[in-house]
Amino acid sequence: MIAQSAFTVEPWALHETSLELEHLAQTESLFALANGHLGLRGNLDEGEPFGIPGTYLAGFYEEKELPYAEAGYGYPEAGETVINVTNGKLLRLFVKDEPFDIRYGKLIAHERVLDLRAGVMRRTVEWASPTGRRVRVHSTRVVCFTRRAVAAIRYEVEPLDGTVPVVIQSELVANESQQSEPGDPRGATLAPSLLRSESSSARGTRGVLVHATQTSGLRVGAAMDHTIVGPERTDVTADSEVDLARVLVAADAAPGSPLCLVKFLAYGWSGERSVPALTDQVEAALASAKHADWEGLLAEQRSYLDDFWERADVQIDGDADLQQAARFALFHILQAGARGERRPIAAKGLTGPGYDGHTFWDTESFVLPVLTYTAPRAARDALGWRHRTLEAARERARLLGLRGASFPWRTIAGSECSSYWPAGTAAFHVNADIADAVVRYLAASEDEDFLHEAGSELLMETARLWRSLGHFDASGMFRIDGVTGPDEYSAIADNNVYTNLMAQRNLRAAADAAERDPSQAAQLGVDMEELGSWRRLAQTLYIPYDETLQVHPQSDGFTKHQVWDFAGTGPEQYPLLLHFPYFDLYRKQVVKQADLVLAMLMRGDAFTDEQKQRNFAYYERLTVRDSSLSACTQAVLACELGHLELAYEYLREGALLDLEDLEHNTRDGLHIAALAGTWIGAVAGMGGMRDHDGQLTFAPRLTPPLTRIAFRLLFRARKLQVEVTPEQASYTLLAGETLELSHHGESITVTAGAPLVRPIPPAPQRERPTQPQGREPGGAAPAA
Repeated sequence: MIAQSAFTVEPWALHETSLELEHLAQTESLFALANGHLGLRGNLDEGEPFGIPGTYLAGFYEEKELPYAEAGYGYPEAGETVINVTNGKLLRLFVKDEPFDIRYGKLIAHERVLDLRAGVMRRTVEWASPTGRRVRVHSTRVVCFTRRAVAAIRYEVEPLDGTVPVVIQSELVANESQQSEPGDPRGATLAPSLLRSESSSARGTRGVLVHATQTSGLRVGAAMDHTIVGPERTDVTADSEVDLARVLVAADAAPGSPLCLVKFLAYGWSGERSVPALTDQVEAALASAKHADWEGLLAEQRSYLDDFWERADVQIDGDADLQQAARFALFHILQAGARGERRPIAAKGLTGPGYDGHTFWDTESFVLPVLTYTAPRAARDALGWRHRTLEAARERARLLGLRGASFPWRTIAGSECSSYWPAGTAAFHVNADIADAVVRYLAASEDEDFLHEAGSELLMETARLWRSLGHFDASGMFRIDGVTGPDEYSAIADNNVYTNLMAQRNLRAAADAAERDPSQAAQLGVDMEELGSWRRLAQTLYIPYDETLQVHPQSDGFTKHQVWDFAGTGPEQYPLLLHFPYFDLYRKQVVKQADLVLAMLMRGDAFTDEQKQRNFAYYERLTVRDSSLSACTQAVLACELGHLELAYEYLREGALLDLEDLEHNTRDGLHIAALAGTWIGAVAGMGGMRDHDGQLTFAPRLTPPLTRIAFRLLFRARKLQVEVTPEQASYTLLAGETLELSHHGESITVTAGAPLVRPIPPAPQRERPTQPQGREPGGAAPAA
């Protein structure tokens, strides 16, 4: 766990007041900067020491072989892994020929601040060299939201004890060595020297490197340029090698006369552009950034974020940790997708190499709901990426003997990258998750252009899969057998309730889309028979129910399995996947992450209140939360059902997952979907927001000790603010036309400039459900 003494709790910043080398990799993830296209881990400017160096471009990958002890038909032949591309962050400092390295000499002071309003990372260090020369270094780093290819660093060094010769060595470096945690499938597969040089040059204050991958056929360009302010006789030289471009700046700096440089960086990649074209692309981006100058870039960044926070901020009173965590989460979600522009949003965003940089279903189910209501253009672009990969999903379906499209469980470029088919190939629910995200975006945005360009095709091709995957039984019910739902401790199960209910929504949405967009339906060959079959399948989809226990089994027969021996499982044996065979997990009642409970959140319209209460209590005692995706879902349902103390504990646990490194793998990157879960826990939990078929409803309840929550969201060209206290909720339309809503079942109409206040009914008094021994939520309120 990251030592909290190193951080202060501030509402608009992550502020590190001391440097803990044993937590260096974790803090590199926390202080990462990105814009959805380009990501820079929060490595120290000087490059060393480091945990995991990282510079990433969305969608840029290398292919790798997938090992099999025994191959089988339909197994993916090749995987994809994210690459640490050319590192432009490096600014090595030499003080009178001594390298500035905090492991030597004396680190007198260290401070880093991730400023969530300005969108920059600032660092101040005071250091004494082994021979006693003291210097102070100030640096500020930005990855631009307004210029997708551009990052910049301002680096200033000032001696404190008199005039000293200093050299700043600014570099572009490819094929850095890296480190990885072995033995954890959630980590990364890292390999050195993945890039081959195609061009390198350095002249004046500028350097450019172009490299290509060995197998995937992608080419990346990186360029740097500088503005330099220093004492008289500041000398600048440049040189380049195969994997290195370097600019050296030398001067005699003195107290009050520091040496300062601004380093401008530009990145681009392509699978088609030539070396000259890619070189021109990054040089042009660099010239534009340098023309804007440092202060101009900062002003653009602040303006962009002012607009974002004005429409997306979440205010929480009563828990300073939670307030900080909520804004930290929103900032990193924005960084993961803002400028993705039809590139994938990975599970770790652009903050680290975890999960090999793959995108999973949780992008659509957790991240895109947040972006849909706060940054809808980013949600549109992410769905546009899925549409770009549609042909690969069609090919995968054909290979499996199915119709329509079969989207991959984990991927970068659109191909299935999981070599473990029970969790990968069988997780067909990803189709319905994508469809759900399309329906949600269309309902919230009323973006008819997207419907015609991509939405209709996604909905209809995903729906086609279910017809060929399932079958009718003797009673006339439509069954979907042999699939894996969200809970990865169950696999190849019949009629997973989450999968079936989400497929039902998918089928209905596809039929609606075919009627709304008949030209696209005709182009895809959808006739009246097929359209009618989708509605018939949705009507007859089988949803298992255990009449004896009066609960929904997660899938057929689940409630008849042996219950896992929780009492005999020690705390050191979690997560279970690292200590027990999947065979044993699959045949027991133990739940890695919310599955049936997630179904009650995503398809709450399909359950009665009484069913939700019984289901929630049943699955609480089985869910071990070995996944970061679970706590937020449990928080929302706990809040809805009146377990307010439990909801608060789950909300805090999920919100602090990375800030406190609760899963011990933040070093590999942040959990972007879990960060999205912080927003979901606040807005869907305490705010009680639901959006079923485009009908926005609220049933807010505040969880003690919180005294107030306020949030804003975008919906159908309106900007809505919701404010919740223990006694009442206020709905204010900040922009746009009259909006029809629901408050705890009461229909209300909100008009601009006239806040509408409604009382909050008391929560029902219910017995608190129990959790598996030793797996109770750890998110209690901090000590006063």
